[in-house]
Amino acid sequence: MIKELRSAKQCLSTLFVFLTLIVASAQVSAATNEIIITGGVDSARPIGIVPFKYTGTVSLPENLSEVIASDLQRSGKFSPLKLSNMPQFPSTDSEINYQAWADKGIDMLVVGSIEASGLNQFSVRFELVDVLQAISTGGQSKSLQNGQLVLTRDHILEQRSKTIESADFRQYAHIISDIVYEKLTGERGAFLTRIAYIKVMDRDTNPKPFRLVIADYDNENPTTLLSSPEPLMSPTWSPDGNSLAYVSFENKRSQIYIQDIYTTSRTRLTDFPGINGAPTFSPDGKKLAMVLSKDGNPEIYVMDLQSRKLTRVTRNRAIDTEPSWTPDGKSLIFTSERGGKPQIYRVNLASNRKTRLTFEGEMNLGAAVTPDNSQLVIVNRTRGNYHIAKQDLKNGDMLVLTKTYLDESPSISPNGSMIIYSALENGNSALSWVSLDGRFSFREPVTDGEVKSPSWSPFLL
Repeated sequence: MIKELRSAKQCLSTLFVFLTLIVASAQVSAATNEIIITGGVDSARPIGIVPFKYTGTVSLPENLSEVIASDLQRSGKFSPLKLSNMPQFPSTDSEINYQAWADKGIDMLVVGSIEASGLNQFSVRFELVDVLQAISTGGQSKSLQNGQLVLTRDHILEQRSKTIESADFRQYAHIISDIVYEKLTGERGAFLTRIAYIKVMDRDTNPKPFRLVIADYDNENPTTLLSSPEPLMSPTWSPDGNSLAYVSFENKRSQIYIQDIYTTSRTRLTDFPGINGAPTFSPDGKKLAMVLSKDGNPEIYVMDLQSRKLTRVTRNRAIDTEPSWTPDGKSLIFTSERGGKPQIYRVNLASNRKTRLTFEGEMNLGAAVTPDNSQLVIVNRTRGNYHIAKQDLKNGDMLVLTKTYLDESPSISPNGSMIIYSALENGNSALSWVSLDGRFSFREPVTDGEVKSPSWSPFLL
């Protein structure tokens, strides 16, 4: 078993939790993170995000319009118009030359203003404008209200104002992005979310090279929750977004901890002999699935977090690992070698009935189910290459989504539209994102350290 674990450091069966003693990480930098778009720009919908007009003398803590444009671009569904191509810079609907924007191919426009309103306080106002509807109605239309015809401005799809503090600028930009995204797609946005990951620094120059980090979904505002001289692994979010469960080897053996991200207080959950790994919260947050080898072989267990009572789920001579919950909490998806090579199985927790789900390729690992329970997101190995793929849970059709050298540890956004994963590109580590349909992808190279095991948080509001 030890020999298998050591050799697993060289391949993506590293996704087998304890066939994975490579450690994970992601870049921590205070500067704006540069992304490289690797596909899908041509299919995105053009949109105008006009710089918000600022009235005030103190410097703004954040450029709201830049954050909004970056958010919408990262969704893969929108292509913000470059500033150099904008025909004008209006701050309200009344200032918009609708035809000028239509001539640029822009049918939706976000305009706004910021006004200093007090000590570290700012009044922010924005409007989402349907350019083509404004052209068709001349900027006004009539509707019947209380038996009378009144003039309306139906081309303004959303308008809001709010007073915020300096520290809330980036958060409010993500809120605006969520509002715009949902209004135009009918799908809830996931910009006001976070990611967690493990970062491994140079071990020769860092006494505690292994770091548990959280950041905004776009890897801005990174915060190190824990530094350790020994490996940290497998961070996973609680459903309320307040805590992380993870594996630590800081005591020279694997143990599972839960840590509050706000107070940083933590609790050790397991200290069984052998493997303690791959924790994952149930959808209601009351249980934790995990892998334990305390009874000999690595098997799937479920722990009731209040009573700490353990229930053994699998019993097999092969390695069972990487559990994840179905959205209804009634089943677990897991990886098993019981068929020879690693494949994905599902176990019904009530009946204990197990079903094999994947058959294509040489092996499949690290699965998770999309929030709508329609797709299985996995790491698929075909002809020696490890790529992120999705499989339709109804008809079994599989689609490979990525093409980089070594793709692993996929985690799905809470709205099911994007997947974050770690990858190697030309020998360099990167955080990478791909849309669920595979049409849009981008990556953020890591200049120091190594990226593994990213985990996307639930919705935070």
